[in-house]
This record gives sequence, C-alpha cells and structure tokens, in this order.
Amino acid sequence: MVDAKMLNKMSSAPGFIAALDQSGGSTPGALRLYGVSESDYQGDEEMFRLVHAMRVRIMSAPAFTGDKVLGAILFERTMDGDVDGEPVPSYLWEKRGVVPFLKVDKGLNAEENGVQTMKSMPDLDTLLIRGREKGIFGTKMRSVIAHADKAGIAAVVEQQFQVARQIIGQGLMPIIEPEVSIKSPTKEHAEAILRDEIAQQLDKLPAGETVMLKLTIPTVADFYAPLVAHKSVIRVVALSGGYSTVDACEKLSHNHGMIASFSRALAENLRVTMSDADFNASLAATIDQIYAASVNKS
Repeated sequence: MVDAKMLNKMSSAPGFIAALDQSGGSTPGALRLYGVSESDYQGDEEMFRLVHAMRVRIMSAPAFTGDKVLGAILFERTMDGDVDGEPVPSYLWEKRGVVPFLKVDKGLNAEENGVQTMKSMPDLDTLLIRGREKGIFGTKMRSVIAHADKAGIAAVVEQQFQVARQIIGQGLMPIIEPEVSIKSPTKEHAEAILRDEIAQQLDKLPAGETVMLKLTIPTVADFYAPLVAHKSVIRVVALSGGYSTVDACEKLSHNHGMIASFSRALAENLRVTMSDADFNASLAATIDQIYAASVNKS
C-alpha cells in the first residue's frame, strides 16, 4: 500500500517533479553540462561521487522544498547515499517535504520496430522491496519511441504496464515513461498511436489500481487530456526531452493537467564553479520558472 500522505500530495498539490536520476550512461553528459569534464575524474566511482555531490547541492538548496518541488526521481546510488549523514529518501520527505521516487529500469534494448524497449529486470522485486523499506513512494522506468510504428509502440506500452503491475504489487506507485523522441520525424503520429495504446492498457487495470504517466510534451496542446482525466491516472508529468528550459516551459504551459518532471531543463544553468549564493539563486529562478509552467495555464 502506497503512503497515504505522499499519495495525497502527489495527486493534488501544485508543483512539479525533479528528475535527478541520470545513471551510468547519462552521467558524463550531466557532469559536462555542470562544468565537470571527463578529464576531471577517473573511473566510475569518482564519477558517481561527483554527480552525487551535484545532486546533494541541488537537494539541499533553500528553494528545493515541497512548496514547489512535489517529488524527486533518484538513481539507485542516490537512494543509497545520504545528505549530511541522513539517507536521501528520508531527508527528502522528512526535511524537505519532497516525495522520493526511484528509477528502476536497467537501460534500453537495441531499436526494433522503431522503438527501444527496456532491458530485462530480473532483480526488480528485490530492488522494489529495498526501495520501499528506505521510504521510496514510487518508481520510474523509461522506454523510447523513435518512429510511429504501431507494433513497436504497442510492445513498449504492454511492457511498461506489465512491469507497472509488478510494481503496484510491491506497494509502490509506478511512473510509466514511454518517451517519444523530440527528434522523431513522425512525432505527432507516434503520439496518436501512443495515446490509444495507453488508454487501452489503463482500461484493463483492476479497480483501485493507479499509475502515473511521464510523457514527452505533445505536438498538439492538450493532446493527452483524456489520459489526464482517466480514473486510473494519478498524475501526468512531462519530460523535457532535450528541450531548453525556456522551450520546455513554454510548451508545457499550453498543456492543462500536465506538470513538469524535468532533468536537463532543471539543471542546465547550474555550474560547479558557482558560489553557493549564485548556485542557489540560479536554481531558485529555474524552480520558479518550471513551477509557473506546471501550475499557471493560459
């Protein structure tokens, strides 16, 4: 059973979700954006230490609180880390009022039928149990859609919901993330197929079972409104997908009922060389910008 207080906040409070879940493959890019080049560290352990320090700096910043940041998605190593000696999940919830989520996928398979499904997760139940014991509320898992191939998109959505039911069975809230690439030449058509496939899977969920959806900001504003309104959906959140903060926020502002769950767009103006005052001011300004796009819809 999911935590009732966290569920209430996640389903009804204004705000957005911070995605702090870069894993091994995407960590070098996140560090480069932060101003740390690959020549500045040696090996994975030092790389992960540096990215954890960056995340701690974000999580402990004055503006990073549950007033505007509803939740934070964590990489497994971040979940297992600490902030000032306190485990990250409890620090987020108890000290900051931010609901902790855990990225559970193990990366992507090679592209087939225009999509990349998730790699097998044989140890998922063990990870879910460990996450629940640490105070994790929900999970996130990502697939990628590059082309409007109906068979491929159907396979992505079926896999996502199959794993989601496993996550629900362990008492956690799944965030289903079938990302449509913003570079797709058939993005709008892919979104039409995706919406129908998701709706069909939502209709199959047993009464009382709910999920969250994390989707690329659609080409047509409010295109995902039927999913936002579905009885089995707690929240629909938007990924930035490589858009700049300005572009992502502008596009999101036209989609009622969708809130942000940004990664790159959250951290793109932060640099390791910043003073704490400048870092905190920059992050606060970005949080305000993303919050406004999530809450204030024209």
